[in-house]
Amino acid sequence: MRLRAVEPEDWELFRSFELDSDVQRNGWRVQLPQSAEAAKAWAKERTEETPKAGEEGFTLAIESLDEGVLVGSISTHHVVLPAGRFEYGVALGPEHHRRGYASDAVRLLLAFMFRERRLHKCEASAWSFNAASVAFHLNFGFTEEGRQRDHDYAMGQYHDEVLFGMTAEEFAKLYPVS
Repeated sequence: MRLRAVEPEDWELFRSFELDSDVQRNGWRVQLPQSAEAAKAWAKERTEETPKAGEEGFTLAIESLDEGVLVGSISTHHVVLPAGRFEYGVALGPEHHRRGYASDAVRLLLAFMFRERRLHKCEASAWSFNAASVAFHLNFGFTEEGRQRDHDYAMGQYHDEVLFGMTAEEFAKLYPVS
């Protein structure tokens, strides 16, 4: 697995991930279909991103080295430099779940953000009904910090948002530099 820049030709695969009904039902808010032109524009915008310290965030593609295919993406957002915290999100195509790609990608991203950018805390969240995402964060070493009750509406009902956090020190103990 490697993290790389999003390329313009990635748009079709990212769009296919978004159109998958299982992805829509298992943790994503159901969205209106995106046109091919909008998907192309999204990929083009990502290709023009130049991540720099102090900027809001960035998106990287996750690529399988053994198969040589795009399997998903990982991004940072809500970077608050004075507080030293950021949020991240990871998304994989459904056929790439439970193969270790998310764990590897999150470990690389957090190592970069904590060790190279010297940020202090990573925050993440998951809908309470998304048992796989909740379990992922807990197994990875995040601490459940709270919940926002009935925070979001999807699939005909309200759901809690589970909040997670991990500090640079906690990450260093769990994933020491080798």
